Amino acid sequence: MDALVLKSTGSWYQVETLDGIILEARIRGKFRLVEKDISNPIAVGDLVRIEEDPNFEDTAQIVEIYNRKNYIIRKSNKLSSKRQILASNLDLGLMVASLVAPSTSRGFIDRFLACCEAYHIPAAIFFNKTDLLEDDGIELSVDMAKEYSDLGYETFVGSATTGHGTEELKAFLFNKTSLLAGHSGVGKSTLLNKLYPESLAKVGAISKTHLKGKHTTTFAQMYVTNKTRIIDTPGIRDFGLVDIVKQELAHTFPEFRYHMSDCKFNDCLHINEPECAVKSAVEQQIINPERYYSYLSMFHNEDSFN
Repeated sequence: MDALVLKSTGSWYQVETLDGIILEARIRGKFRLVEKDISNPIAVGDLVRIEEDPNFEDTAQIVEIYNRKNYIIRKSNKLSSKRQILASNLDLGLMVASLVAPSTSRGFIDRFLACCEAYHIPAAIFFNKTDLLEDDGIELSVDMAKEYSDLGYETFVGSATTGHGTEELKAFLFNKTSLLAGHSGVGKSTLLNKLYPESLAKVGAISKTHLKGKHTTTFAQMYVTNKTRIIDTPGIRDFGLVDIVKQELAHTFPEFRYHMSDCKFNDCLHINEPECAVKSAVEQQIINPERYYSYLSMFHNEDSFN
């Protein structure tokens, strides 16, 4: 019997069969050992084959995972060599960003976009919490949204609390399977509640001491409503890229791709090479220097990006 993974809690999974039956499921023992470098061999969004669990009533065993069309993956944490699949079989990766409480850095946004580019997942950004910003902050949010929009990404500016800008976002998400990603406390669960009140996602308070969000979403979970599938994920404090070789990293920056063919060397890394068209475009500010700094940070695998 085939099923869709709706929720992952580490050892147990919630799955929905094709005829709408929701079951609790575990991984069959042998299957657990397939990929030792993955911290979660099964992710929300996976299509799997299940069988009745002989040891527990009204539960199932996951015996096979079907090929994924794509997935978003990151390092489990800075100190671990393992990788974590955030979600699979996606139509969209949505970054929820904010300029305040907590602030989302450009480097963090750029790493997420690069990951989506590497795994051929369309990406979008919702700049949240305009209700907490003064006029100059709102203007900055609008300017950043336009900057990323000019690169080809769908962008939205608004407030999950007041609902400003959320109707346009809701229309864009319709009939897609989307991943919500962002720092803890940036407003993912609040946004989910505003878009789809029936989802009843938990919302937590911001820590006033550190202005860091408390983790209110403990495990990844898919919410299905009116042909729209939204995968809410635990807040991410950093986003370590994996499986992207340095020679291909520049290809994850759309504005770089436009200039790369004009570089003197075909294998130009856009670091120290002479007659580099990308660096020339940065110097002329055709390419935003802050995007280039994000590229350098990723290239050198620097950790200061949360």
